[in-house]
Amino acid sequence: MSEQGSGQGVLNSVDPSSPFDDGARQALLAVRREVAKAVVGQDATVTGLLIALLSQGHVLLEGVPGVAKTLLVRALSSALSLETKRVQFTPDLMPGDVTGSLVYDSRTSEFSFREGPVFTNLLLADEINRTPPKTQASLLEAMEERQVSVDGVSRRLPAPFLVAATQNPVEYEGTYPLPEAQLDRFLLKLTMPLPARGEEIEVIRRHAAGFDPRDLSAAGVRAVAGAGDLERARDAVTRVAVEPEIIGYIVDLVRATRAAPSFQLGVSPRGATALLNTSRSWAWLSGRPFVTPDDVKVLALPCLRHRVALQPEAQMDGVRVDDVLGSILTSVPVPR
Repeated sequence: MSEQGSGQGVLNSVDPSSPFDDGARQALLAVRREVAKAVVGQDATVTGLLIALLSQGHVLLEGVPGVAKTLLVRALSSALSLETKRVQFTPDLMPGDVTGSLVYDSRTSEFSFREGPVFTNLLLADEINRTPPKTQASLLEAMEERQVSVDGVSRRLPAPFLVAATQNPVEYEGTYPLPEAQLDRFLLKLTMPLPARGEEIEVIRRHAAGFDPRDLSAAGVRAVAGAGDLERARDAVTRVAVEPEIIGYIVDLVRATRAAPSFQLGVSPRGATALLNTSRSWAWLSGRPFVTPDDVKVLALPCLRHRVALQPEAQMDGVRVDDVLGSILTSVPVPR
């Protein structure tokens, strides 16, 4: 499926010349240009991550190894002047390795809390489906409540806070698929495709010219926005108007997933709320103070594809989730 057909390619089309403009919006649009200095051809994914930050949600990144998932998150954090940490999820990883744990100090004869890597702004949870459910679940409180509770004490996480979890779409041996309850905690599921031929040539050309993915500053990536810009942007997004007809359209789309014969699990009301919030963020990034049906369509696949489950017989027939959702988008009447 092409990027456009995946519901993600259109995220490349932010218009920086729109009349609906302020400093925060221009700063966030500049982030895409900075990330492009290090990562080629993933503008749609960068936009999706920005939408997640604006909507205070988390992202599941799916792509084969080697499509620059880690580099993209590092470049994004550099362009936003935010802290980032990476956790490689493995079968022997323990919950405390992510959240932190109490450590006994022999000098004071007391226990003190040692923060885990989750105490950051952008957490890259690499290959999250390679760790057992107990460790996967250790992220649930952090993602939903933005805090970590250890030994009865709750500790707030830094703001902003985003989990970008990756998983390999083709290698399932030795993995622990994320349960529906945890998948539903992710605001968006973004697919990172292999680059087109021209983009791959550009990647190799940059490496031939001495590009070092470990040295982003040498690639010219600089901070062009910060936490303050994100806070102002979030405030602006809340003022984006949503007409009753648009709300009805979102509800109709979600309810259609529950009635689709190919799905054994449809989208919950949390998914409808997520589609509303991401549509508002996209409208604001696109320079409009109101949400249109096209905004909803753009975010429908990234926002809903991980919140549904195919019937076993549909899986055997080779039916794809995105195809079913595409049919629903075609069949549900669009408000005029």
